[in-house]
Amino acid sequence: MSSSDLENLIDLMARLPGLGPRSARRAVLHLIRKRGLLLTPLADSMARVAETARECLNCGNIGTSDICDICADETRATGEICVVEDVADLWAMERASVFKGRYHVLGGTLSALEGVGPEDLSIPRLVDRITTEGVTEVILALNATVDGQTTAHYIADQLEHQVKVSSLAQGVPVGGELDYLDEGTITAALKARKPV
Repeated sequence: MSSSDLENLIDLMARLPGLGPRSARRAVLHLIRKRGLLLTPLADSMARVAETARECLNCGNIGTSDICDICADETRATGEICVVEDVADLWAMERASVFKGRYHVLGGTLSALEGVGPEDLSIPRLVDRITTEGVTEVILALNATVDGQTTAHYIADQLEHQVKVSSLAQGVPVGGELDYLDEGTITAALKARKPV
């Protein structure tokens, strides 16, 4: 292995979210020291994923076949579709193990500043799914950002009179302390209050 190979690996690792050049260098050194335990199995696994990973043609999730396991699972055909910004959000919802319907990954949010319009997202595919899958409710699980909320309002307008549209509650997180929350979160929590 030449030093240019090592530098190339470090440069590639530094492009990963959350890793800078110093963290990438430490990670590469750790992988090399644990070559048999980590580096070789990691390289093999990455090669397999690079060969087999693909986007679900139905919802946009990442899997190993054209239709992901969630879309293929007939028990999840509950009539509910949870709309998320990206696959990481879908995986977060799945980790919570509370939603038993299907998902739809938009692939981003509307953003006038970045030039992302409705045609750049999978909103038309979502509208098609409403009619073909017998959907009764669309749950908008988009981030509480300006772009996320703009996207949620746009989708709600597109689906008006077709299906029930709801969104996740927003406000104080479980275990959260008011002193540590920003004004927007406190405002959303106050507006979404419920009787005790």
